[in-house]
Amino acid sequence: MLSSSDFASASWELVVRVDHPNKEVQRDITLQVSGDLHVGGVMLKLVEQINLAQDWSDFALWWEQKHCWLLKTHWTLDKCGVQADAKLIFTPQHKMLRLRLPNVKTVRLRVSFSAVVFKAVGQICKTLNIRRPEEVSLLKPSADYFKKKKKKDKSNKEPVIDDVLSLESSSASSGSLVNPGLYSKTMTPTYDPVNGTPVSSTMTWFSDSPLTEQNCSILAFSQPPPSPDVLADMFQPRSLIDKAKLNAGWLDSSRSLMEQGIQEDDQLLLRFKYYTFFDLNPQYDAVRINQLYEQARWAVLLEEIDCTEEEMLIFAALQYHISKLSLSAENQALPAKAEVDEVEAALSDLEVTLEGGKADSTLKDITDIPKLADYLRLFRPKKLILKDFKQYWFVFKDTSIAYFKNKELEQGEPIEKLNIRGCEIVPDVNVTGRKFGIKLLIPVADGMNEVSLRCEDENQYAQWMAACILASKGKTMADSSYQPEVLNILSFLRMKNRSSSSLMTSSLESMDINPECFVSPRCAKKHKSKQLAARILEAHQNVAQMPLVEAKLRFIQAWQSLPEFGFTYYLVRFKGSKKDDILGVSYNRLIRIDAVTGIPITTWRFANMKQWNVNWEIRQVAIEFDQNVSIAFTCLSADCKVVHEYIGGYIFLSTRSKDQNETLDEDLFHKLTGGQD
Repeated sequence: MLSSSDFASASWELVVRVDHPNKEVQRDITLQVSGDLHVGGVMLKLVEQINLAQDWSDFALWWEQKHCWLLKTHWTLDKCGVQADAKLIFTPQHKMLRLRLPNVKTVRLRVSFSAVVFKAVGQICKTLNIRRPEEVSLLKPSADYFKKKKKKDKSNKEPVIDDVLSLESSSASSGSLVNPGLYSKTMTPTYDPVNGTPVSSTMTWFSDSPLTEQNCSILAFSQPPPSPDVLADMFQPRSLIDKAKLNAGWLDSSRSLMEQGIQEDDQLLLRFKYYTFFDLNPQYDAVRINQLYEQARWAVLLEEIDCTEEEMLIFAALQYHISKLSLSAENQALPAKAEVDEVEAALSDLEVTLEGGKADSTLKDITDIPKLADYLRLFRPKKLILKDFKQYWFVFKDTSIAYFKNKELEQGEPIEKLNIRGCEIVPDVNVTGRKFGIKLLIPVADGMNEVSLRCEDENQYAQWMAACILASKGKTMADSSYQPEVLNILSFLRMKNRSSSSLMTSSLESMDINPECFVSPRCAKKHKSKQLAARILEAHQNVAQMPLVEAKLRFIQAWQSLPEFGFTYYLVRFKGSKKDDILGVSYNRLIRIDAVTGIPITTWRFANMKQWNVNWEIRQVAIEFDQNVSIAFTCLSADCKVVHEYIGGYIFLSTRSKDQNETLDEDLFHKLTGGQD
C-alpha cells in the first residue's frame, strides 16, 4: 500500500495557461499530475478547474518550448516527455486567419492551426469553393512584398477593413468540413457559363458554407483594374534572384500553421503553387478560374513572368474586355432560363448510348492513326553552322517525326527520326512578322537537345503544333482532343493578329480606357498613353465577342503558352561548384540557370529520376537520374524542404487521373514530399 507521502512524491505540479476569447477566463492554472496521467486527463482536470459551461471540444494543449501540439490524448505525460518545467497552453485549435487571395481581396476565416497545412488548405478551399486544393498552398509574404507599401501607410495607421471579406461563421470553426455535397460529382453547384455566377437553384448547396450568393460573386468576379499608382507601388522582381525571393515563404505542407510560427490573425497569401491545373471546368470552377486569372494577371502586370510587347497587348485587351464585362449590369444578373440538372443530363446521355443512337459529341470511328506530311524548315541551334533553316519533307505519325531530303524519298530511310513523347514544346511565334516556329526540346542523358521547326502559315502551324503537344503527352492525332487543340491554337493566333481596320477617332475618344492599368509599368513608360490605348483597342477587336468566362480561360491559356510559364526559381549552390546558380522547378523538369546571364545550362527531367532525398544535417538535396547522372545542391534563398516539396508535389500531381474518386491520397503526398524525414 502507498502512503499519502509516497503518492505526493510521485506527483508534481504542472502549470497550464488557458488561452480563451473571454479575458476573464485567461489565467495560469496549477494542476497536481503524475507521469502516468494521459493528456486527455490533464484537459479534463483543466475544464473542471475552469468551471465554465461551454463546448471545449476544439481546445487542445500546445507545448510552447517544443513547438508542438499534444493531440494524442491517450498518450501519458511520460510518453510525451512532459515534465514540471513544460510550458503548456490550453488553446483553441481553430483560429482566425487573414488570407490574401490572388485577386488581392483579403478574406478572414477560421482555420485549423493544429492540422497539417495540406489538410488546412483543403478546408480553406472547401470554404471558398475552390476545387483541386492540392494545387494551392499558403505563402508567407517576403519582406519585399509589402516594402513599398509601408512608406505610404505611415500616414494611415488604421488598416482598411472594407476590403476584408469576413467568413467568421465558417463551419470549420466547429472542426468539421464544409458540406461534402459541394464536392460530390453530381451535387456540384452549376454556374452560368457567361458570367460565372452560381445558378440560384444550386445556391441551396452552399447552406453549410459561409459563402452566400453575394460572397460567391465577390470571389468569382474579377476586381477592377489597378491604378498605375498602385502598380508602381507593388514589388516588381527585376532579376531571377528577385523572383527566387518571392518563392522562399511557401509553408511546409507536412506541419501545422502553429508549428511554423503563424499566429492568430496573421496575413498569408493563398496562391496556386503547382502550375498543373487539372480538370478546369467552367461549369463548376467559377471561383477557381477567376482566382487563376487574377494570379496570371498580376504575374504579367508585375513582370513576374516575361512576355513580348505583342503578348502584353493581347493580355491588356483581354483584361480590358473582362473588366468591361465584369462591370456590366446585365452580366451580373442571374440567367432566367432553367438549368438542366447534371444527373438528368448524365441519364439522358446514357439513354442515348443504350438505344444505340448518336450522342451530341460525334464520335468518329478511327481505324487508323492519321498522319501529317508536309515541307517544313529545320534548324539546330547547337550546331556550329552558318546556314539558316533548311527545308525537308516531314512526316508526323504516332508520336514521332521523321524527315527526308524530299517527298520522293519518304518510303526510304529518314535522315533522322525524332521521338516527341516527353519532349518540351515551346511556341516561337510572331504573327505580325509572319513567323510560325516550334521549338522541340528533346531529352537526352545530359540535358536537352533543341530542334527548331518553321511552318509556312497559321494553319500548318496549328496542325503541327497540336500534334506535337499531344505527342509530348503520349497521345496521337487519333485522340479526340486533337481537333479542339488545333482550333484553340488558331483562335489564339487570331487574337495576336491585330485587326487592321482603323478605329474612328471619335469612337476612340468615347472609349473610357486608362491603358496604363492594363500593362506593366515598364511597358507603359515606352509609349504615349493615346498610342497605347489605340493599340489595346485594336487588339480588343479580336476578343470583343467573347463571353466573360471564356475570356478568362483564354487569358490563362495565353499565360500558359509563355516560355517561362510554370517555373519557380530558387538560388542554390550545386555540389562542387564555386558560384551560385538559379534552379528552376517546373511540373516535369529541373533546369540549372546561370544566375548572372539567365542562360539555361542543364535540364533534368522528372521522368528520368530514380530517387531523391535530403541530407538534413547539411541541408542538401540529392537527386539520382538514369544513366548514372546525379546532382546535389544546397538552397540559399529558402529552406531545402521547400524545394524538395516542390519536386515531390509535382510528382504527386502527375499521379492524378479523372477515373479516380475525388479523395486525395494524403499519405502518398507526404511520402513524396517528406524527404525521408
